[in-house]
Amino acid sequence: MSALEMLAGLRRVGGLALDLVLPARCLACGGEVDRQGQLCAPCWRAIRFLAPPCCACCGFPFAYDEGGGARCAACLARPPSFARARAAFVYDDASRGLVLAFKHADRTHAAPAFAPWLARAGADLLAEAELLAPVPLHRWRLLARRYNQAALLSAALARLGGLPHRADLLQRRRWTPSQGRMSRTERRRNVAGAFRVRPRHCDMVAGRRVLLVDDVLTTGATVEACARALLRSGARAVDVLTLARVVRPMAGH
Repeated sequence: MSALEMLAGLRRVGGLALDLVLPARCLACGGEVDRQGQLCAPCWRAIRFLAPPCCACCGFPFAYDEGGGARCAACLARPPSFARARAAFVYDDASRGLVLAFKHADRTHAAPAFAPWLARAGADLLAEAELLAPVPLHRWRLLARRYNQAALLSAALARLGGLPHRADLLQRRRWTPSQGRMSRTERRRNVAGAFRVRPRHCDMVAGRRVLLVDDVLTTGATVEACARALLRSGARAVDVLTLARVVRPMAGH
């Protein structure tokens, strides 16, 4: 038996032991499920998982297949700095509690469960990725929250795919106010120039295709600012993979 097989066996035994002590709970509603890290059937059905057809650039879902390489109106009008963005599911009333509990309520154990969802949604991106990195938090926000949810997702995804991962690749060099109530334009201004590649990692970025990981894609302002910082430091291209994304009507997209 290989070391990896032994480790997998120990993890299975550990999971069974945990289930005996603490009943497995649904990640969304807290109801009992068969195994840790699952959703119950009603919560699973309520989540709107994303799949093609979609915008070839930002991943905005299309009602019907518009052909390979089709882009949404927003990407045609203002092409983003990142090459492609994909998300596992829609951020809406059904998924909001799941995301916010992971982000703010210490549900850090959910990250390994989310990794396969991310891997399915971003299979094409992962196939070309040469380096994974999370969107960073400012040090004061990290101190208050105690963990960066994007870093937990990127680390779990990197382990699953066996890809290089650098949690501190990017630095949020100035504090920015919460963007929850900001417009698209306000968000862009809020994060303009807020990120940089840490100088000691510039050689790691140069010439590589970087996959940037975050929890929610709203307007894309934050990942756009991060992508620009990576490209300025010599990245060959930047893709974006998020757990969830806001889906507005096309006119407001």
